Amino acid sequence: MIRTPLRPLARILEARAKGENPDAIERENIRIRHEQMRDRARVRAEGRILVLGVMFFCAFLTIGGRMGVLANTEPTEPRSSVAGAQILAQRADIVDRKGRILATNFETHSLYAQPPQMIDPDRAAAKLVEIFPDLDRERLVKDFTGKRKFLWIKKKISPEQKQAVHDIGEPGLLFGPREMRLYPNGSLAAHVLGGASFGREGVHAAEVIGVAGIEKEFDARLRDPAHGHEPLRLSLDLSVQAATERVLHGGMTLMNAKGATAILMEVKTGEIISVASLPDFDPNDRPRPPTEGNPSDSPLFNRAVQGVYELGSTFKIFAVAQALELGLIEPSTVIDTAGPLRWGKHRIRDFRDYGNEMSATKVIVKSSNIGTARIAQMIGTERQQSFLKDLGFFEPTPVEIVEADGAQPLLPPKWSELSTMTISYGHGLSASPMHLAAAYATLANGGRKVTPTLLRHPTAQLGPRVMSEATARASLDMLRKVVSEGTASFGEVEGYAVAGKTGTADKPKERGGGYHEDKVIATFASVFPADDPQYVLVVTLDEPVETSGDEPRRTAGWTAVPVAAEIIRRVAPLLGLRPQIEPADLAGITLTSN
Repeated sequence: MIRTPLRPLARILEARAKGENPDAIERENIRIRHEQMRDRARVRAEGRILVLGVMFFCAFLTIGGRMGVLANTEPTEPRSSVAGAQILAQRADIVDRKGRILATNFETHSLYAQPPQMIDPDRAAAKLVEIFPDLDRERLVKDFTGKRKFLWIKKKISPEQKQAVHDIGEPGLLFGPREMRLYPNGSLAAHVLGGASFGREGVHAAEVIGVAGIEKEFDARLRDPAHGHEPLRLSLDLSVQAATERVLHGGMTLMNAKGATAILMEVKTGEIISVASLPDFDPNDRPRPPTEGNPSDSPLFNRAVQGVYELGSTFKIFAVAQALELGLIEPSTVIDTAGPLRWGKHRIRDFRDYGNEMSATKVIVKSSNIGTARIAQMIGTERQQSFLKDLGFFEPTPVEIVEADGAQPLLPPKWSELSTMTISYGHGLSASPMHLAAAYATLANGGRKVTPTLLRHPTAQLGPRVMSEATARASLDMLRKVVSEGTASFGEVEGYAVAGKTGTADKPKERGGGYHEDKVIATFASVFPADDPQYVLVVTLDEPVETSGDEPRRTAGWTAVPVAAEIIRRVAPLLGLRPQIEPADLAGITLTSN
């Protein structure tokens, strides 16, 4: 840019020569320069205003366009309308120990309505009721003709139902993609899997969340996109689980029981191979939790972990094992069993008269309450408490389902000497069948504490030592004689040596205290094969009664033991256990030479 001097020398000299005032030239030049500066500032301001106008126009155009798009899109529920709230519907599969599917995802559709777009609401309502008989036609008509702009009709429908709704030809009936949780085996392992439901929902997606069992315990892991292609592998064996549930259901029916549970556990790893609780349910159509009555009456109640019972004479082996460990007795030690045993105003009696004395082994084989109470007196309260605590009877089992957290064993508020005696034969302390299975697994593996688990652990997961191997072996020998000579004779399974202990406990009344005279909890805790323990099986029946004889029989030897024996007979081959064939009599066979 060429700048014009305010006082040009040539013009000043010329002005002086003519007698003019040279200051007028400077004032004129200043005026011209100011006018030029003003013109340039005006041009810049006009340009800036134009740019701002264009920017505001584009912004309003964008907002208006977005509002128009939103006005023409499908409506969504308020919960899913939060900006940026992405719904993650994908959920990892759950498989058994062999990789077979227990829970997976299934693509389906939801059905919703936009009443403003409907042509014939009355006809649409009538057709929908024909397809979905559970719908209320009057309610649908009211919703379709009211002020509502959106309503759910069905959260999930089958392909056949979708086609039937499509054939109605109503433009106000629309479908949305939906991923749901599918349990292809129906009610199999229902209490372990628990079930899933919908969380946040929209017309194009729904959040699947766990509501019980494994699904809820590992909800975060199953929903984590990082594990979306990595299934959760459980310790369950699908084939063994199916066989267990089938036999248990038949046994519960034959024994007229109110409910039943069976737990099969590996003794070295604590892996639960099968766990069944009856009655059960289909997690594909999970019923609502009961709002009144006894929770144990609901099919949702998991008797294996939530059922806290007095488990009767199955506890006797713990008292004898502890006495053996402390060196107080030997298996052949003679125990005073003369009865009744008096403690204050209380009397402890046996089921029948076994005589005035018997060996410690016979105390277990014949299931003597008096003999076990005498042994418990030798042990003492504090040592008994410590031993049972080491076996896990003071805390809920850490098995990986949410229901187990609330299964706190019921301990006596004041652990007196009388409590010590009654607890020794299974009265006065209530625990779940899962507690009992873990404790028997501790006996079976040589005295190392076992922690039950529903997850696959190929290697041993043994805890601290609770008793010596010699004590555990001697205890198993006694349990073997219970089956071969004692109260569990129906537990013999050809080819598989079974050891175990029966337990029959009177069922406490729900109100008023005391016990029912004709209602019991019958339990059989078993170990097999007895010579090389690999598995523990606990079977518990709620209020069983065997009616094939002249008089009803409720003891575990007549009810729980036959059911457990049949389960072992069915599942042992599935577990890869080969039966031990006794050698045939070789009499009459002569060795000859050619």
